Amino acid sequence: MSYTVITGASAGIGSEFAKQLAETGQDLILVARRKDKLEELAKTLQAEQGINVVCFAVDLADPKGSEILATEISTNNLAINGLINNAGFGDRGSFIDLPLERQMQMIQLNVSTLVELTHRLAPNMRQQVKPFIINVASTAAFQAGPNMAIYYATKAFVLSFSEALHEELRPQGIAVSALCPGPTLSEFAEQANITDSNLFKAGAMTSAEVAKQALANRNSAIVVTGIKNQVGVLFGKVSPRFMTRKIAGWLQA
Repeated sequence: MSYTVITGASAGIGSEFAKQLAETGQDLILVARRKDKLEELAKTLQAEQGINVVCFAVDLADPKGSEILATEISTNNLAINGLINNAGFGDRGSFIDLPLERQMQMIQLNVSTLVELTHRLAPNMRQQVKPFIINVASTAAFQAGPNMAIYYATKAFVLSFSEALHEELRPQGIAVSALCPGPTLSEFAEQANITDSNLFKAGAMTSAEVAKQALANRNSAIVVTGIKNQVGVLFGKVSPRFMTRKIAGWLQA
């Protein structure tokens, strides 16, 4: 028996990953801060799909969070065949006006925790059948982002890191993918204060569709969800950086 670990599993894209994997019979380890939300989702998935679900209520924004989670997994002798690093958050506003503590927590969760969990759990995965890692980045990873400077920068790191691991771990049989969704209807958007931005006014995908595309293309190094987002990323690659950052700033206005 092997499990797929999903961080940030209590809502949004994370909960959709859980639902769609459960439909395939995959046993799950669900991780988030809100124990009640996790247990509610676990109860539903166990009843409807007959799978095994283990819940760990851990604050991964805490520097000790990754170690706590990895220790729990090891102590319970849980084999891992998949890791979806979905936990993360953003915040809109001027860099110098947003609280420093919150921005440092963003770096911790979006970057440091993702790296540490991957390093701690990947060795376990080499012994499994068709193991995979999905790191949730964003289309924000492809340019600088005025008004969300730290968030865009953390996602650029996730994209670069994931691309490198895609090549490093492929010979060992582990597929690594960077998921790069654009605006998505989820709790994340509300917490990041971006639902009224120009970006969201242009339209957003559902969490279910984002998760579906990610799982279907988990062997690809980069997965940009949706034709509109793919065109946007392509446009950004051929445009001068001064232009892409000005557009990004306008989209977050």
